[in-house]
Amino acid sequence: MGKHEKQEKKKGGFFRGLLKLVVWLLVIVIVLVGGMIGFLSATEFKPGDVETAEIAGQANGKLKSGAEMTVMSWNIGYGALGDNADFFMDGGTSVYTADEERVESNMDGIIDNIGTSKPDIAFIQEIDQDSSRSHHTNEYEMLQTEFPDYCTSFANNFKVAYLPYPIPPMGKVDSGIATFSKYQADSAERIQLPIPFTWPMRMANLKRCLLVERIPVAGSDKELVLVNLHLEAYDSGEGKVAQTKQLAELLNQEYEKGNYVIAGGDFNQIFSSEDYNAFAVKEGMWSPGIIDVSTIPGKWNFLMDEKVPSCRSLDQPYAGSDKDNFQYYLIDGFITSGNIDVKSCVTQDLGFKNSDHNPVLMKIKLK
Repeated sequence: MGKHEKQEKKKGGFFRGLLKLVVWLLVIVIVLVGGMIGFLSATEFKPGDVETAEIAGQANGKLKSGAEMTVMSWNIGYGALGDNADFFMDGGTSVYTADEERVESNMDGIIDNIGTSKPDIAFIQEIDQDSSRSHHTNEYEMLQTEFPDYCTSFANNFKVAYLPYPIPPMGKVDSGIATFSKYQADSAERIQLPIPFTWPMRMANLKRCLLVERIPVAGSDKELVLVNLHLEAYDSGEGKVAQTKQLAELLNQEYEKGNYVIAGGDFNQIFSSEDYNAFAVKEGMWSPGIIDVSTIPGKWNFLMDEKVPSCRSLDQPYAGSDKDNFQYYLIDGFITSGNIDVKSCVTQDLGFKNSDHNPVLMKIKLK
């Protein structure tokens, strides 16, 4: 065999070996991806359209017509989105935004503020029970322990056994929304909202819901209906519209019964009745939707505090940033029925120290 032939044979052997390696790598990738899809499929959170939510705790308050109360709404950023945090979904780089010590510090600050504000009712969003991102801290249990005189309920809206995205992966997520009330509820339900994502993205995504709690009004056949919510954020817009439509239908059904109705939370949208020029969205930044209040028939109060932003962007840490040129949002607030007299609605400016959202406090009276 000549020198040239030996070189060709050697070269051919190299390429065959390389091809074999590439094939094996492809097989491994396919097996891993297929295995992950199979795992996510087998463990997918599949809630029903309506499910009973467990009511925990005992509250001593008796609700009567004419009652005055303070209502809070706060997205607590799963105890990990303090002023040090940026997040990859909002243009930042971080997946894990807080170590265990910082999560504990954030939760201490959140608990202190709730204790100082003394709300009669609190709508809490992004509260983790057992998630990798918050170091498996049971934040719902922490708040229950700190506020034992509240009636509480919880509903999952994000539950994934293992989220393999991005790098490093988010891992396990067990999170949701919780309602705390000084008045004892008769019932609580988790109502599934439309899901804008299709398979396979649906398996590892949020399945947003309404947490509806019913409190009897003494001496009448009426109820105070509490609707805790955290609507869609990262869809193309159709999800927000569909979820808002379902919310509006529920609100009107309850109001037509003569009930008092309060819907509160993170709408990820701004009401069209608000002046949002001060919160104009900069180019390339996440943009909230707009709820056209004229499309929700009936007598309703749409409440947001235009003076103080309720949310900040997570494209960069807030600490040490240029506060004058930061991206702020107005997306947290309340919708109340016309038979409720609203005294005030104020967003507390906490400097986003312990969460990327500020709490919103509303003072009301049942007519």
